Amino acid sequence: MTQAGLSRTIAVYVVTPPRTLLLDLAGPIEVLRKANLVQATIRFEVSYVGPAPEVVSSIALSMSGIAPLPETMPDGALVLVPGSADTIMGEETPASAQDRAGEAQIVAWLARVIRPGMKVVSICSGALLAARAGLLEGCDCTTHHACIDALVKAAPTARVLENRLYVEDGDRLTSAGITAGIDLMLHIVAQAAGHACALAVARYLVVYLRRGGADPQLSPWLEGRNHIHPAIHRAQDAVAADPARDWSVASLASLAATSPRNLSRLFNEHTGMSVIDYLNRMRVALARELVAGSRQSIENVAERAGFASSRQLRRAWNRLHGAPPTRLRSKSSPG
Repeated sequence: MTQAGLSRTIAVYVVTPPRTLLLDLAGPIEVLRKANLVQATIRFEVSYVGPAPEVVSSIALSMSGIAPLPETMPDGALVLVPGSADTIMGEETPASAQDRAGEAQIVAWLARVIRPGMKVVSICSGALLAARAGLLEGCDCTTHHACIDALVKAAPTARVLENRLYVEDGDRLTSAGITAGIDLMLHIVAQAAGHACALAVARYLVVYLRRGGADPQLSPWLEGRNHIHPAIHRAQDAVAADPARDWSVASLASLAATSPRNLSRLFNEHTGMSVIDYLNRMRVALARELVAGSRQSIENVAERAGFASSRQLRRAWNRLHGAPPTRLRSKSSPG
């Protein structure tokens, strides 16, 4: 069963450990549910798997209908490993021998079935299960701040980073957990289905003010989105979907169903920046991706990002970044 215009499907296997921390699971999967509704380029097909057909979650809500851990998964599969709660709501009993046995099954399964090309996405203490399976050795990774020391011990050759919402190292993606799992999944959706899709999902979830994973600053794609004004969002969505287009305040005001003067006023009031400043930030964000991810000349990058010249790009870039575009390229080069 495929939708018209659908280009590909990503199989997502959600592991359900004993005492699953429910928000670790529900938050990221809600991102995927909404992503399936707002675009048809990518479809995320979610399956719930685990060592037991039923688990009791962190808030004492039981989850059933869980399929056995599969022996094989398709190429390009994404495996989501949420964390576990120390105790279940209303109980003071820590993990039982049965719980520990279930976790051991997950660890053995991960070590056995994960192969190159599969993404392993851990949320919160789920990183400890991935580490015990040997999947984080030699990788940059993170976890919930309360589990940092445990992760260092579980993955001795990993580079465990503190104070990060999420960290991506190839096919290994780890997050600080709880609501940070939403940030990480928005990042994954942006990569697979585009920033416009991720922004639409973020708007639905009302999580605009988010940072990038390894960046202490706000993600430029989500900066200025910590408001709920529909007219501004319409203009911002249009710019984010096509930053290189020849936008004017008048054309964006028309899309936002307001006057140019009112749109300018609303932007300054609700985002703390002008319409043109926002447009340039989005263009610089696109240029940054092109510089880091390709060997195109700065002139080509400027043109593809919507700038009239490389000089205009550099001028806008220097207002936001301390180092020139060439410095970013040298950092991202192999070796």
